Amino acid sequence: MSDPTGTSRPPASPLQPAPADATLPSPAGSLAPLRLSYAIDCAPEHAFAVWTERLGQWWPRGHSASGDPATSVALEPRRGGRIYERTSTGEEIDWGEITVWDPPHRLAYLWHIRRDRADATDVDLRFVDNGDGTTRLDIEHRGWERLGADGPPWREANTAGWSSLIPNFIAAAESGTGTDVP
Repeated sequence: MSDPTGTSRPPASPLQPAPADATLPSPAGSLAPLRLSYAIDCAPEHAFAVWTERLGQWWPRGHSASGDPATSVALEPRRGGRIYERTSTGEEIDWGEITVWDPPHRLAYLWHIRRDRADATDVDLRFVDNGDGTTRLDIEHRGWERLGADGPPWREANTAGWSSLIPNFIAAAESGTGTDVP
């Protein structure tokens, strides 16, 4: 791929995710947030649109609360909007609620997939324009202390979850198709 000046540049690739323990010190009794950054070879407007408008196309099949492989995933594009799955039988299961809607820069939400809403963690996504047609996606996932004793293992499970989810998103954003990646 070449930039607007015709100079060849390598394709974008995920930045090294920050280690789970490489965060600022947390107050006593709280767990450090997960902080991850990824490079995406597309403009922030496109990356934000793929995340929000085509979520169901790149979200991994079977990665759901119901376990139904035919589940579709969607979000309502507004502050207060739901993030949810719809099973093959039409049942809707809420996963989260949008708390910040600022296209194409920022999306934040309460995340409670497979948990009660009172136990929601906070996810904050920032789509940063690198100034060269590429985007840096910064993710901060916090609020683990709300889960009590379940906080540490749930945080670790989400570390693995982000690692398996983000490659699908990057492939969809960079290919322009938004389709599920095997």
